[in-house]
Amino acid sequence: MTEEIINAEERELSGEEINELKRIRMDKLDALKAEGRNPFVITKFDWNIRCTELKEYYLKEENKAKEAAGGDEEKLAAELEKIKEKKWRVAGRILSRRDMGKANFIDVQDSTERLQVYVRSNDIGDGVFSDFKKWDIGDIVGVEGFVFRTRRGEISLHATSIVLLTKSLLPLPEKWHGLKDRDQRYRQRYVDLIVNPDVRKTFINRSKIISSIRRYLDSQGFIEVETPMLVHNAGGAAARPFNTHYNALNEDVKLRISLELYLKRLIVGGIDRVYEIGRVFRNEGVDTQHNPEFTLMELYQAYTDYHGMMDLTENLYRHVANEVLGTTQVPWGDVIIDLGKPFERITMVDAVKKYAGIDWKTVKTDEEAFAIADEKHIEYDRKRHKKGDILNLLFEEYVEEHLVQPTFIMDHPVEISPLTKRKPDDPDYVERFEMYINCGEMCNAYSELNDPVDQRERFMRQEELLKLGDEEANSIDEDFMRALEIGMPPTGGIGFGIDRMIMLLTNSPAIRDVLLFPTMKSIDK
Repeated sequence: MTEEIINAEERELSGEEINELKRIRMDKLDALKAEGRNPFVITKFDWNIRCTELKEYYLKEENKAKEAAGGDEEKLAAELEKIKEKKWRVAGRILSRRDMGKANFIDVQDSTERLQVYVRSNDIGDGVFSDFKKWDIGDIVGVEGFVFRTRRGEISLHATSIVLLTKSLLPLPEKWHGLKDRDQRYRQRYVDLIVNPDVRKTFINRSKIISSIRRYLDSQGFIEVETPMLVHNAGGAAARPFNTHYNALNEDVKLRISLELYLKRLIVGGIDRVYEIGRVFRNEGVDTQHNPEFTLMELYQAYTDYHGMMDLTENLYRHVANEVLGTTQVPWGDVIIDLGKPFERITMVDAVKKYAGIDWKTVKTDEEAFAIADEKHIEYDRKRHKKGDILNLLFEEYVEEHLVQPTFIMDHPVEISPLTKRKPDDPDYVERFEMYINCGEMCNAYSELNDPVDQRERFMRQEELLKLGDEEANSIDEDFMRALEIGMPPTGGIGFGIDRMIMLLTNSPAIRDVLLFPTMKSIDK
């Protein structure tokens, strides 16, 4: 059984076949070691250009040569020969080979893209070429040579020397793109990144998006900070926390579910614009929109309200889309999300009236709300839910599916917003918004509650819910209450799901597609 035959079949290899290929490659490695040429003793390779940069360099020099030649073919040939005088060194993984006897073409891939490399016995020597012919797909090599364009028009590197830097002992998969391989792709992301260029591009763009967010906020005078991940009181959101234990302190603690309560302490302390981008942990289910650990950004700005947060959100999304993608017209499946025009702003009450035909302004009591829920077959719990909770359940049932283009849903009921400032003219509602794009929540923002008396009352209501079995309810954070009693200025705050933003800007349908190492159920040994 040869590797070439297996690869030609383009089928999934059995465990026995993989073991046999590994044995063959181990034999090759043993032979190299016996000859004193173990590639793993090599500690470095001084490459001087990446594959993408080399192609860009050649195109630039080729255009210069054409201008200098002025249409004279002989002069053009002479100018192109000058390009070959410069030596380049690239390093990467062999992904394909085309054998033509005394000459081979291989594709070498680095962190940017693939580059065709022409390897000929006359140039590197018969001995090295003989060794090179034994190298495998997946091996990592360093190549030195000059850049040229082949007769077929492909920009390539003509090797004058080549060295084996790492021996790959397992074959790369041939069929890795289908849905049946999705679980394996998530578990072996290192292979996914090698064989799927679009996946690598997604994660490069993820890094660019987060960097762009930081640049924008820094330009607006925000300060980036870091706050604790292990906390005694996991507050700031409606979520069930993970529990763990400090051995040194002999104390039970929780993993944070939010960044909010510490960042507000910093507003109290006089840092007027503050943000954090970091992991939070919620002990919840796994689906296309949720992962138990994810990246959250929260920011707080003193002396503004939720309208200021809406303006910031619009400007931030446009800035990042323009800087990373070069456009505000973002494809999502078959839809184009338009981040360039003003985002729609509508209250939750008006949205329920628009899409469900229910005029919530006429609903005055919990019993009237329960009656509407019964009529609409909405499930609820009379012990835990009140009028505002029913409004939110109706919104989830009838409205969310219509919110494709960017929309701010404003003025939530106070019952579902324990940390938000009430509307002065309607205390049953709060100054809060959630932004929806493509039917999903992208961020959550408030005019932050800074009244310590009101805040304590709402925490007490949350503690009642805890006693009734609501594992996502908050409990009183006395140190945070002490900070509020010292005095927090009027403040606007917002929480962004960074992973969802990246899903949108990379046209990725599932959160696992934008997490390098998503949470996966362990495989039984």
